[in-house]
Parts: sequence; structure tokens; C-alpha cells
Amino acid sequence: MEPTRDCPLFGGAFSAILPTGAIDVSDLRPVPDNQEVFCHPVTDQSLIVELLELQAHVRGEAAARYHFEDVGGVQGARAVHVESVQPLSLENLALRGCCQEAWVLSGKQQIAKENQQP
Repeated sequence: MEPTRDCPLFGGAFSAILPTGAIDVSDLRPVPDNQEVFCHPVTDQSLIVELLELQAHVRGEAAARYHFEDVGGVQGARAVHVESVQPLSLENLALRGCCQEAWVLSGKQQIAKENQQP
């Protein structure tokens, strides 16, 4: 297993455990304020953490799917596949006093990288 490090996100509001070699893409090019983007130096895989606006018309698991599919559509994804959607226990969240529910969606999107054809 690859060594990992604790990486602060969004100015330290929360953090993620990433491989030690993960590259912060904002060191290479501009990244929107609502995103944290990392790439793996060998596999060419990316991890994007994106803060999204509340959509009152969808809730729970449907909200996680809605945002994942919406981001894929905006990015021109050729394929969007949801692998799993699981609720997070609120007592384990740093933001537990600010939210009523939390979900984690794991999935894959086939999207062309910057300046490439799909």
C-alpha cells in the first residue's frame, strides 16, 4: 500500500488522506475556489473535491447522485458511473452541527482533461 499523508482542504476547513506523492494541481494551474484537485504522478488519475450549492429539490442519496451527474454533464463526460452512495454518520463529522445529513458517493466519470478531445 502506498504511504499517505493528511492533506488540509479549503484552507484547513477539513482534510483528506491522500497518497504522499499526490500533486496539488493548484501548484500547476488555476483551480476554482470551490475545488481542490490532486493528481497521481504515475497513474494519471485525478481526485477532485468540489463544494456544491444546495439544491432544495433533491435530498439524501438522490442529491449525491444529482450533483455527481450534474458535474459530469457540465464537464462533458462521455460516461458517468455511480459505484456506491453511502450515508456518513453525523457524529463522525467535524461539521455535524451545520448539517442534517451527509453522503459519500464513489464513482467514475470519463472526461477529457484540459486541452484534450473527449
